[in-house]
Amino acid sequence: MNANTTAPRRRKRPLVEWLDRTLYPAVNSRWDDERLRAAVLARLQPHHRMLDLGAGAGIVPQMNFRGLAAQVCGVDPDPRVAQNPHLDEARVGVGEQIPYPDAHFDVVVADNVLEHLDHPERVFAEVARVLKPGGSFFAKTPNAWHYVPTIARCTPHSFHRFVCRLRGRAGVDTFPTRYRANTPSAIASLGARHGLSLVASSTHEDRPEYLRITAPTYVVGWVYERAVNTLPGGAKWRSVLVAELRKDAGEQRAAA
Repeated sequence: MNANTTAPRRRKRPLVEWLDRTLYPAVNSRWDDERLRAAVLARLQPHHRMLDLGAGAGIVPQMNFRGLAAQVCGVDPDPRVAQNPHLDEARVGVGEQIPYPDAHFDVVVADNVLEHLDHPERVFAEVARVLKPGGSFFAKTPNAWHYVPTIARCTPHSFHRFVCRLRGRAGVDTFPTRYRANTPSAIASLGARHGLSLVASSTHEDRPEYLRITAPTYVVGWVYERAVNTLPGGAKWRSVLVAELRKDAGEQRAAA
């Protein structure tokens, strides 16, 4: 975590920790980021230039690709991006106007960014602009059909901060959500308008991170996890969506 960010002290919860060891002994709190990292590493090459869109302060270790690509750049509206240790180069900016030239990157990655976008159409246009033809765009985001985004859409941001503080996350790292690009069909549609083809998407549900506040809520989350991972049609209701889009070969689009 960035030195300027102090996370709330996490209370000891013996029953929750016992449930962790019993139900999910091999799962850590960043299991969703591990899913994204695995997808990126399957494509990333040592000669690639990579952009971490929404890089932030560098609090997610799985987003450290430094040394695995020729250059790792990061863009974020938060000035703390300048202190992100995972980046070779950091710039303050927004996804609607990425401060890099056309066809500059082989890979663009957005980890928990799409749910915050006010103007996803403009961001997808910019991603397409800065990608080289044949380049890949990876995104990991909450699945809009899951109960967490559903509750989030019905509650104020202050409640989101409260819940995240209970989970041990600093309020400064809890940002407003919109959920305007958070289903496979929405991502495919947005990408297609700008020469980005959806080549893979998957949903995932593992340890119920948001319900690990108490033992009773944990058990509810475990039952839900078992249901969506075993029942027919359950994939639609899983918590995490990982998508890969590829810029059409030979496609060169100007910013919208």
